[in-house]
Amino acid sequence: MKYGVAIFPSKKIQDEANSYRMRYDPHYALIPPHITIKEPFEASQQEVQEITNELESIAKETKPFPLRVLKVSSFFPVTNTIYLKVDPVDELLELNEKLYRGKLQQERAFSFVPHITIAQKLSDDEFSDVFGSLNMQEFNMEEIVDRFQLMYQLENGAWTVFDTFTFNKE
Repeated sequence: MKYGVAIFPSKKIQDEANSYRMRYDPHYALIPPHITIKEPFEASQQEVQEITNELESIAKETKPFPLRVLKVSSFFPVTNTIYLKVDPVDELLELNEKLYRGKLQQERAFSFVPHITIAQKLSDDEFSDVFGSLNMQEFNMEEIVDRFQLMYQLENGAWTVFDTFTFNKE
């Protein structure tokens, strides 16, 4: 089965992202707005128990940290994907690194760019119009993140939460 690890921001940030995703993201119905902190990977049921234990340990050694969204950006010219840029604070980068060590080790397909996708698979003209418009807007959202989720993919391509891991608040 395919798994991944993500952070789901607050309803306020999700609502903002969804206001664009409804129109510009064909994956809108498959998963709520999120920050992928570990790329999808295959695992058996037996491996998932070990992975869950590892994720629990990582969560216990992670303290809540700020999540800031200040602007939009894109992966152009690689893809016509537009996203809410998440400030790459040290704690988020460190969490991402931990999710690729030990039992969780895997080859990375991409460098980690913390973001919340709001538009993808756009034509070149549509990308230029939407990105040009969004790039002029100011986004100023901030909150504290205190958990992440292990997700799994259903047969229809949708993702659902397998388990939630809460950070150490001491």
